[in-house]
Amino acid sequence: MYAPERQQHILRIARESGRVDVLSLAEELQVTAETVRRDLKALDRAGLVRRVHGGAIPAGRLDFEPDLAEREATAADEKDAIARAALAELPADGSVIIDAGTTAARLAGLLPLDCALTVVTHALPVAARLADHPGISLHLVGGRVRHRTRAAVDAWALRAYAEIHADVAFLATNGFSADGGLTTPDLAEAAVKRAAAAAARRVVLLADSGKYGQRHFARHGELSDVDLLITDAGLAPEDARDIEAAGPAVVRA
Repeated sequence: MYAPERQQHILRIARESGRVDVLSLAEELQVTAETVRRDLKALDRAGLVRRVHGGAIPAGRLDFEPDLAEREATAADEKDAIARAALAELPADGSVIIDAGTTAARLAGLLPLDCALTVVTHALPVAARLADHPGISLHLVGGRVRHRTRAAVDAWALRAYAEIHADVAFLATNGFSADGGLTTPDLAEAAVKRAAAAAARRVVLLADSGKYGQRHFARHGELSDVDLLITDAGLAPEDARDIEAAGPAVVRA
């Protein structure tokens, strides 16, 4: 089977099943996993599928949201590099908001033991990492907890963020682009992300390059709302220039 035939077959399965995984396709097509990954990469570049950890989904599924474990395993090295670079953006003494997201949680886990900050978060994974930190005054925002992200949402969370003024908000997103803005699959999460960004003097977006160009159902901001994007070296220099033209400075960690 030639590559175009394989890719058409993969696309058909993805559309029928809602998802494909690399190992099953390799066994079915009797090719190597690396060959399947190349096919998925070609389909992704053509805008026909969106690659996720271990496979791909049809590009039209804007409501797709991987679970926490899957997101933790995706682009792990890139997220670690982004979190380390984000340490330079911490205020010497002051207050920060840390959004729900696997990269943001990595940042929380890296906060030095000698730092003295007030941290506000609506994310249970972030709060769990900071609960025993000796230098952190931790404020946990309440609300309905979404099981998929372990994040508090809805009216309680929105009211809490309306009452504070933080120095820096470390924001996460599921997708970002110069024309599509910042997006996430869930409307309730989008509302809390907007409120968190509005509650800070400065907004730092933490997003790996795999999220660039992706669009999800709920928009929660524009790139012009962001002061600094910290991403990884996988973001092409020309894409970084397009983002900077839209407003934020860009650091490729």
